[in-house]
Amino acid sequence: MTLLENLQWRYATKQYDPTRKVAQEDVDKIIEAARFAPTSSGLQQFRVLVITNQELKEKIVPIAWDQQIVADCSHLLVFAAWDRYTEERIDTIYDYTTDERGLPRGRFGSYTDKIKALYLQQTAEQNFVHTARQAYIGFAMAIAQAAELKVDATPMEGFSPDELDELLDLKSKGLKSVLLLPLGYRDATKDWLVNMKKVRNPKEEFVIEYK
Repeated sequence: MTLLENLQWRYATKQYDPTRKVAQEDVDKIIEAARFAPTSSGLQQFRVLVITNQELKEKIVPIAWDQQIVADCSHLLVFAAWDRYTEERIDTIYDYTTDERGLPRGRFGSYTDKIKALYLQQTAEQNFVHTARQAYIGFAMAIAQAAELKVDATPMEGFSPDELDELLDLKSKGLKSVLLLPLGYRDATKDWLVNMKKVRNPKEEFVIEYK
């Protein structure tokens, strides 16, 4: 199937079959799609947490506004972004990049100096707004890859980030939660949305052309 056909197939699954688990091979591919997502300045400002522990998933249900799909899904992915930019974080990824490419460290020094001058003078809140945007890019890639593999997924912003950050001790990792992505397989007998027509704005309204 083409990408567009896969996107037409997928929907925000509302009821998972808790007895069906996603193969680790497929989960790995979904995570790789997120890892290979483009990010601003190539900094990969987000991480993906993979939760399969059932007790932990149950603890997240009330944090996620009592949405049972968090507990019933096979794997729960948490997309978390840097809480702020630091010199060390910027240098670490660029040192790794130059090492992997066989280039001398500092090869991109003039560029990293510019982005440090831009981001380091901002507030932590301004930084997080930007890093969280990068998480959305990886999130979209993961959803598309899941659809290709015929793995159901449910994009979720409906949760309390502060409570989840505390539960997962994200502050110690320099991260803040942004999005949740339950993965699994739909229970077609109980999901009210499964047979509903997919509806999007008409193309003539969605696209604004300048000719």
